Amino acid sequence: MTFKEKVAGLLEKGLEERPSLFLIDFSITGANKIMVTLDGDNGVTLQDCIDVSRAIEHNLDREEEDFSLEVASAGATSPMTKPRQYIKNIGRTLNVKTADKEIEADLTDANEEFIVLEWTAREPKQVGKGKETVQKRVEMPYQDIKEAVVIIKF
Repeated sequence: MTFKEKVAGLLEKGLEERPSLFLIDFSITGANKIMVTLDGDNGVTLQDCIDVSRAIEHNLDREEEDFSLEVASAGATSPMTKPRQYIKNIGRTLNVKTADKEIEADLTDANEEFIVLEWTAREPKQVGKGKETVQKRVEMPYQDIKEAVVIIKF
């Protein structure tokens, strides 16, 4: 079993004990720096990061293989990468970039295949001059999304 496989197994075991947490990113550099990025259905606390870190670190022997370990939460402004992140953010406003456009809209629904965005827009009237406010709605498959970030409002 390689070092990466051993760490991945320990990480998986650590996350099984905390079903509200899920893995965003996991990597090991050539210098054995282990980097783990987590997210959670209810956010990620410092204690969550400590617990996952301990689940990995306490089961590895530094005498066998020297390493450094960093366990962090996905930042509030980090792009979303997993359907579970979209599902936990239903009701929030997103900035979504696709290959040909950028949309700022409310995330009203999400599942394992696509998200639903809704927003209002000013468009030319069908008849006559001027503009009218229209309600827009789009179902967007994940493969069409280049980047999506939650817009933080204060």
